[in-house]
Amino acid sequence: MAQAASKTCEICISATGSQYCLECEQYFCENCKTFHSRQKISKTHQFQSSSDVIPEGKSKCKDHNEDFSFVCKTCNVVVCSSCVTGSHTGHAFSKLMDSITQLKEKNTTYLRRKIQQSTQNMKQIEEGIKEFDVKVEEVVKAITNEGTKLKAMVDKCVAGMISSVNDQSRREKDKLTKIMADTRIDLKAGSDLDKQIYELDKMRNDGNLLKSLQKLTDDIAKLTIKPIPEFPNIKYTAKSATDKDVKQLFGNYIIR
Repeated sequence: MAQAASKTCEICISATGSQYCLECEQYFCENCKTFHSRQKISKTHQFQSSSDVIPEGKSKCKDHNEDFSFVCKTCNVVVCSSCVTGSHTGHAFSKLMDSITQLKEKNTTYLRRKIQQSTQNMKQIEEGIKEFDVKVEEVVKAITNEGTKLKAMVDKCVAGMISSVNDQSRREKDKLTKIMADTRIDLKAGSDLDKQIYELDKMRNDGNLLKSLQKLTDDIAKLTIKPIPEFPNIKYTAKSATDKDVKQLFGNYIIR
C-alpha cells in the first residue's frame, strides 16, 4: 500500500489519490473512486479525503501475518481469518468493521444524550434563578411597602430585614451558581469527548482504533451528570401592625 505522503491512486497508478477507502485502505483518484462505488461488493465502502488520513501501518496478526478482520467476542481481541479457524475455534465473532461502526454509533448517541441532559439542566437552573429572583423582589417589595406605612419608626427595621433577605437569598443563589459551574464543567468534559470522537473518525479501522473506542466508551460512562437539587423558595407572611412594638409588626420570610 502506498504511503500517505505519495497520495497516488493505487488502482490506475497515474492520477492523484485524493480519496481514501477506509475498508480497502487504498488511495483512489476521483474516477477510480466512482467505479469502486458502483461495484456491488464495494458500493457501501466509505471514503474520506486523503489529506485527513493518518499515515499508520496496517496492523497484522503476529501469528499468521494476516490483516485483522474479526473481533473475538469471547476473548475481546481482534483476530485474523486463520485465528477464527485456529486458536479461537468455537468462539463468538463479529466483523471488525461492524464492531467499530457499532461503537462509533453507541459513543455518539450516548454522549449526545449526556450533553443534552447537561444542557437541559443548565436551562432549568437559569430559569430557577430567574424565578427565585422574582420572588425575592416580591418579598423585598412587600417588606418595603409595610415599612413605608410605618414611616420613620420602622425604617431601621425595614433596612435590616431587607438586608437579611438579600444576604440569605444571595447564599442560596451562590449554591445554585456553583451547581451551574459544575454543570458547565460537565459540558466541557462532554465537548472534549466529542472532539475525541471526531479525531478517532480519522483513524484507520484496525485494532488500535477499537481499543481507542473502547477507552472512549469507558470515559463517557465516567461522565457523571449531577441531578438538579430542589430550588429554594421564599415566602413572606405579614402580621397586623401596631405602634407599640415595631419589630413585632413585621412578618416572617422563609427560604427553603
